Amino acid sequence: MEERPYWREDAILYAQRWALDRNPRYLDFSGIGGDCTNFASQCLFAGAKVMNMTRDIGWYYLTAFDRAAAWTSVAYFRKFLLGNKGLGPYAVERPVAQLDPGDFLQLSDGMRFYHTLVVVAYDGAMPLLAAHSYDAFMRPLGGYSFAFASGLHIAGVRALDG
Repeated sequence: MEERPYWREDAILYAQRWALDRNPRYLDFSGIGGDCTNFASQCLFAGAKVMNMTRDIGWYYLTAFDRAAAWTSVAYFRKFLLGNKGLGPYAVERPVAQLDPGDFLQLSDGMRFYHTLVVVAYDGAMPLLAAHSYDAFMRPLGGYSFAFASGLHIAGVRALDG
């Protein structure tokens, strides 16, 4: 395996293009549990350009019926990114103020994480976010109600050599 860059600008450009619309290549999960992590995964893939095709514990989307739980589940997305030692993107947890555009925020109600958002810019210290389920682009974090937020900083991407 080799380290490859995470193309943050590509993730942000994807978020800008699709935050208020739906890419027809992916199923819209809005009516069946929410589309926030599906959208976050699409943005992450735009920047990482590598999926992890490991059954059950990977992070990939081939079709609506052939995808990893981590592609669409808030909890599994978090678990994959923080624990990934194989192919694809991996993350470290960071405070909100230490995130970069192209990173991800997850909101918690104090019991569980329930929403995944994409950091697209900052207004001073306030992150501006893109999201699905409650479609948004450049929405300030202060516009959300939550008990606490956790940042996922994309630390790198692993790909096959060559």
